[in-house]
Amino acid sequence: MKIAVFCGSSNGNNPEYVKAAQALGRYFVEQDIDLVYGGGKVGLMGAIADSVLAHGGRVYGVIPEHLKQREIAHKGLTELRVVADMHERKAMMADMADAFVALPGGAGTLEEIFEAWTWAQLGHHTKPCAFYNVNGFYDLLKEMINKMSASGFVKPHYADMLIHCSDAETLVNSIKTYQAPQKKWH
Repeated sequence: MKIAVFCGSSNGNNPEYVKAAQALGRYFVEQDIDLVYGGGKVGLMGAIADSVLAHGGRVYGVIPEHLKQREIAHKGLTELRVVADMHERKAMMADMADAFVALPGGAGTLEEIFEAWTWAQLGHHTKPCAFYNVNGFYDLLKEMINKMSASGFVKPHYADMLIHCSDAETLVNSIKTYQAPQKKWH
């Protein structure tokens, strides 16, 4: 199994974010899960990639040419693919991955996980989309998604398809047992 992880290219201001990324990387290796991610060696991106590699796992990075220097492309990966732009990056990561997980991050992280979730709603894939809710980082976002649903902008079965977990074991088990909703377009 390959899981695409979207996360910050910075560490954030709470050391628990880095610890959680490292712990998730270690758990991926224990579960024989390969990491697909944005290809950088900095921030939470670098923390999870380094953890997977340090524990003997496989890491596949996908980085746009214009971010190769800015995000400081990771040189020690199993494979690093350099692509033309962000659209190609996301499409390639989506093709490579069996599931999508958002760790703490900023606007780019949200954009990536929301695009994967939107594609699932439209039926482009049946892969799980999850939020790794480290220290309640995504609590308010979950409330917002529920409000969107309660307000009639997101069907309840689409809101319910998102996985929200705060520990690695529950996250991976939820991904492995995920069943995409059967309802489409109603």
